[in-house]
Amino acid sequence: MKVLLTATVQSHICQFHKPLVEVLHEHGCEVHVAAKDNLAEKNGLKLDFVDKVYNVPFARSPKSKDNLKAYKELKKIIEQEHYDVVHCNTPMGGIVTRLAARKVRKTGTKVYYTAHGFHFYKGAPKKSWIVFYPIEKFFSRITDKLITITQEDYELASRKFYCEVERIHGVGVDEKRYQVVSEEERNNLREQFGFSKEQKIILCVGELLPNKNQQMIIYSMEKITKNYPGVQLLLAGNGPEKENLNYLIKSLGMTENVKMLGYVTNLQDYQKITDVAISCSKREGLPLNIVEAMLSGTPIVASMNRGHKELIREGENGFIVKVNDSDDMARKILTLFSDKKIYDEISESALRCAKKYSFSEVKKELKKIYSNDLKWRN
Repeated sequence: MKVLLTATVQSHICQFHKPLVEVLHEHGCEVHVAAKDNLAEKNGLKLDFVDKVYNVPFARSPKSKDNLKAYKELKKIIEQEHYDVVHCNTPMGGIVTRLAARKVRKTGTKVYYTAHGFHFYKGAPKKSWIVFYPIEKFFSRITDKLITITQEDYELASRKFYCEVERIHGVGVDEKRYQVVSEEERNNLREQFGFSKEQKIILCVGELLPNKNQQMIIYSMEKITKNYPGVQLLLAGNGPEKENLNYLIKSLGMTENVKMLGYVTNLQDYQKITDVAISCSKREGLPLNIVEAMLSGTPIVASMNRGHKELIREGENGFIVKVNDSDDMARKILTLFSDKKIYDEISESALRCAKKYSFSEVKKELKKIYSNDLKWRN
């Protein structure tokens, strides 16, 4: 069997679809990728786990003429290669691919689309429903199987769309990288990074973008440092908000308590030394950083959005606070720092919840999705 994976950019395949490729390879499939090559911008990412890669000039903007070029190139590739399955991802990648695959779909090629979080959902702006809902519903007519990663998206698509709908628990997180470690390993790692055994460490992972809203936790640090002067906030990620966040850190006098790590390739090591993980995003689909923290047994304090609500049950396996409520975020963090009973209960519950989002579990779900339809024919 031969499968083509498409997305707007190649980094998307690198970051989110290695479990799928492993499942396909385990069953003798040949796997190709068609996406725009952006790997030079992504330190440490390599697309070396597939059989063939096509650099196709997709663009995120629907107004870009590059998408017309991408459509023509992709249509030619699809018709030449005779794929059994064309599996598309990302909004523009999904639209362009499904248009390019219309002809071969009529001759037996299956078209799958993974929705990594619809723009329309309960509480979304009215504009999102007006613009994006009709588009996704229309394109479901030229889709054989829609794969959703949240329960809300699954329920909506099952009721309203025209194709078969499946649900998986995200794209998978490597439980061999993100796991609970012994106190000895944790302390050794802290020593390597220059932190003490007793120091409280907060980790916030994500690109430095307005939506990720890291300023929320920086403001929370004003209250936290009054109780724990040696506390460290680690911000992992790069992005255009770096200068603004640096200015805020300095203006609040937090340079000794907040460290910007930049883009790190050993994020699992930082997760192992963390006491509390934070996410301040205004919007999320199904955030991997939350699952990574949970698999590491790290309690979460996160802002209110649909992705966080999908994963976190308030007071049971984490805490959710309103967006930009820095005071409440600080209070929840201080509760976790000071109450070991609550900390341990949330840590254990988070770990149990996260296991179904691990590589091994998601791979089982993906195997079922493909095998039900294609019987792993070679």
